[in-house]
Amino acid sequence: MNICMSGVDYVCADIARREKLSFVPSQTAAVLGRVRRAPGVIGAVLLSTCNRTELYLSLADGATADPAALLCDAADVPLPAMEDVLQTRTGDEAARHLAEVACGLRSQILGEDQIVTQVGRAAAIARETGAIDSTLETLFRGAVTAGKRVRTETTWAAVPRSAAARAVALAEQTLGPLNKTRCVVIGNGEMGRLASDLLVSRGADVTVTLRSYRHGETLVPRGCKTVPYDDRLSLLSGCGLVISATASPHYTLTRQQLAALAEAPQLVIDLALPRDVEPAASKVTDVRNMDDLGAFSDENEEARARAAQIVEEQLARFAQWAGYREALPLIEQLKEAVCARLPGNEEETRETVERTVDLVLGGLKGAVTPETLKACVDKIRERSRV
Repeated sequence: MNICMSGVDYVCADIARREKLSFVPSQTAAVLGRVRRAPGVIGAVLLSTCNRTELYLSLADGATADPAALLCDAADVPLPAMEDVLQTRTGDEAARHLAEVACGLRSQILGEDQIVTQVGRAAAIARETGAIDSTLETLFRGAVTAGKRVRTETTWAAVPRSAAARAVALAEQTLGPLNKTRCVVIGNGEMGRLASDLLVSRGADVTVTLRSYRHGETLVPRGCKTVPYDDRLSLLSGCGLVISATASPHYTLTRQQLAALAEAPQLVIDLALPRDVEPAASKVTDVRNMDDLGAFSDENEEARARAAQIVEEQLARFAQWAGYREALPLIEQLKEAVCARLPGNEEETRETVERTVDLVLGGLKGAVTPETLKACVDKIRERSRV
């Protein structure tokens, strides 16, 4: 199992440094193509969210590609500038890390709902671009399965379970009750829609920006008004709350734009990475970003323990798959060794033996290892020489 990964997350890097290695979805295909062409790389998946950017690689036997260097190269950032925050893992450690990420055990918001979808989407993009290989396909599918099990088989304490929910909670802490508060949500993606739904449930007056509208195709949260994205600034003066959550590589709000308003919004929360709101905008009004959402005290010992158990079960299945895959060449050797002892070595008998070996070993995947198979092959060949 020659896999490795490298990346940064909210634990080891603040938002300014994470931003240097962040990618919006429209950039991911090009990055994967660039990485996939590196010597020794046979598979690649890029996971880029608001809290982390991680590059996973599957390498050819004997290859020693550096995922940290490839990630920095793709972002056009010098490796020495990020070495102190990049975390690199290989083999079992990389597999465990991905499973824990997908299960929400490494999220800023413990057990968050969105991360399993993001892990699945990262694998889907790699699949669509031809960058994923069978090893990473199996690894990511298993991690997503584990993440879905955690969502359905565990019960977490009653705390906000997404960045959008945490943002709304932060707004309530800062502004007080949001009933009738005029709010603008910039972005109608998954995060923006979730934030809008939560604000509407609080009785807020919510307007959502749309870059385009197609009847029957564009999802608009119930109870929200809409405005074209290009008209967003006309709604912001005197606004209570602005939440920006887009996948744009450019700022949706700048210091200059906010300063030009007759009255700046009371609170702006930026849920994007790369950031939607220019950092200098904080000189004009109260601007918060992902790093301001905070983490919750762990009141979920039982749920965490169950999630950890699910991770272990998934890792055992992946190890079984990897071991059997590694053993396939030896299975072929075992067939040859057995068939070599057949009287006459008839073709029909050979086919029967080969099918029998496949069926027996296929049903014993948990017990089949390269070591046990090699011992069998050696023993049969030894008896053949007697």
